Amino acid sequence: MLRTRTLGFQLLLLQVGIVLLTVGLTGVLVVRLQQEQIRDTYRQQVLSVATSVARLPSVIAAYEEADPSTTLQPLAELIRESSGMTFVVITDAEGIRYSHPDPGRIGERVSTDPSTTLRGEVFVGTETGTLGESLRAKVPVRSDDGRVLGAASVGILESQLAADLREDVPVVAAWLAAAALLGAIAAALVTRLVRRRIFGLEPEEIAHLLEAREAMLHGIREGVVAVDEHGRIALANDEAVRLLELDADPTGRRAEQILDPALIPLLARDRPVADEAVLAGERLLMVNRTPAQVGGRQVAQVLTLRDRTELVEAMRALHGQRNLAETLRAQAHEFSNRLHVVQGLIELGRHQDAVAYIDRIGAGGRVLTGSLDAVHDAALGALILAKASVARERGARLTLESEGEVADGVGDDLITVLGNLVDNALDAVGPDGRVVVRLAVHDGQVTGVRVDDDGPGIAPEHRERVFEPGMTTKEGAVLSQHGHGIGLAQVARIAQRRGGSASVAGSPLGGARVEVSFREPA
Repeated sequence: MLRTRTLGFQLLLLQVGIVLLTVGLTGVLVVRLQQEQIRDTYRQQVLSVATSVARLPSVIAAYEEADPSTTLQPLAELIRESSGMTFVVITDAEGIRYSHPDPGRIGERVSTDPSTTLRGEVFVGTETGTLGESLRAKVPVRSDDGRVLGAASVGILESQLAADLREDVPVVAAWLAAAALLGAIAAALVTRLVRRRIFGLEPEEIAHLLEAREAMLHGIREGVVAVDEHGRIALANDEAVRLLELDADPTGRRAEQILDPALIPLLARDRPVADEAVLAGERLLMVNRTPAQVGGRQVAQVLTLRDRTELVEAMRALHGQRNLAETLRAQAHEFSNRLHVVQGLIELGRHQDAVAYIDRIGAGGRVLTGSLDAVHDAALGALILAKASVARERGARLTLESEGEVADGVGDDLITVLGNLVDNALDAVGPDGRVVVRLAVHDGQVTGVRVDDDGPGIAPEHRERVFEPGMTTKEGAVLSQHGHGIGLAQVARIAQRRGGSASVAGSPLGGARVEVSFREPA
C-alpha cells in the first residue's frame, strides 16, 4: 500500500504544477505574439518597399523604353539587395516579368494571379510562386495620368520569417525557464512557511486536534466565551450557551449584541477579573476573565462562567433549616422549663396557680401570626414557617395574610421571590419588629406578593436603584437593609419575565413596602 503523501509534498507539487502550467501557457502566448509581431513587421516592410518601387520616377519612365527590362532588372536587384527582400519583380500590364532574381524568368508571365493588382488594387498576403511560399505585396505601377502600367511585387520567403522566429525562441525559452525556476523556489518557500505556521502537522493530525479540542471545550461544566480583539464572539461552549441563553452558534456576532449587558463592562476593564459575582438574566454567575495570547500578542478575552444560582438557593435553604432547627431547640428548652414550673406548682398543691400559668403561656408557642391553613403547597408553607421561626429567634414577628387558598404546586419563582423579600424585611427590622406578608391569590394561583416592614425604610431617591444588580450599601447606608445587590435584582427580573413588575414604596407600618405582581401566575 502506497504511503500517503505529506501535506508539504502535496502543496509543493500543486504549486509547481500551477507554475509550470502558467509558464507554459505564457510561453505559447508569447511565441504566438512574437510570430504575429514579426509577420506584421515584414508585412509593413514588403508593402513599403513595393509602394516605393511602384512610385519611383525611373521605374515609371522605363515603361516608355523599347526594352524596359534593361533598366528595371538592375534597379530591382539593387533594391532587393539593399532591402533584404527575397525578390523584387516588376511586370507589365499583362503580368509579363521585367525583373526577377533569376534572370532566366524575365519575359515570362508571373506564376500567381496578377489580376487584382492590374485592376489597380493593392494586395498583401501569402502566395506560392517560383521561389516558394512567401509573404508578398503587390502594388500597381501607374502613369502620370493614373493609368495602370504594370505591377511591382516584393516578397520574402516564409522560411525566412520562421528562421527569424526561431532566433527569438531560445531567448524567450530562457526567460520562461528562469521564471519557472523562480516559481518553483517560491513554491518551496511558501510550502515551508505554511508548514511552519501549522507546526508541521498533517491534515489528519489537525482534524484530530480540532475534534479533541471541541470535545474538551464542550464537555467541561464551566461556561467558556472568547471575545476577539474586534469585539466578536470567537467561541462559546455548550455550557455558556445554556447559562447565557445564547443562540446555538453565536460565533462571529458582536459581543454587545449577544452577551448579557452585565458582562460587557468586564471585557473593558483593565484590571483582572477573578470570581466576580454577576447577575446574568436570573442566574448568579461567578465570572473570571483572562487574556488569550498568541506569540506575545493578545488575540482575545476569555470569560469563564460558573453557575452559583443553585448553590445560593441551597445555602439560603440550609440557612433557613439551621434557623428552624435552632428555633425548635430553643423552643424545646423553653418548653422543658415551663413543664418544670407546672410540675412544681402541682407538687406544691397550687393547682389554681398551675392552671393560671398554663392559660398565660398558652399562645406563647406560636411562631407565626396568621394561619397556614390557606397554603396547601408544602414547599411554600415550609418556607413561611422557617422564616417565621427566624423572625421569632430575632425577636420579631412575621404575619401572613392571604386573599384566598393557595393551591399545591407553586413554582420555584414564587419561592425565590418570597424568600428574598422576607429575608430583606427581616434584615431591616429590629427586635419587636413586624413583617407582614400578603399573598394575592386568583383561582388558587399566587398573582402577587406584598411585604411590609416597620424598619427604617428606603429613601425615595433610592427606590428605583434597589433593583439594579450589585446595588448595595451593606456597610451601613440605608439601602443595606434591602439592597443586597443580587436578591432584589433577581426578583425584578423574575417579575419582568412573568409579565409583571416590582416596586418599592413606603409602608403604613413605617418602613418599606416591596410589591411584586405577576401577569402569569407564579
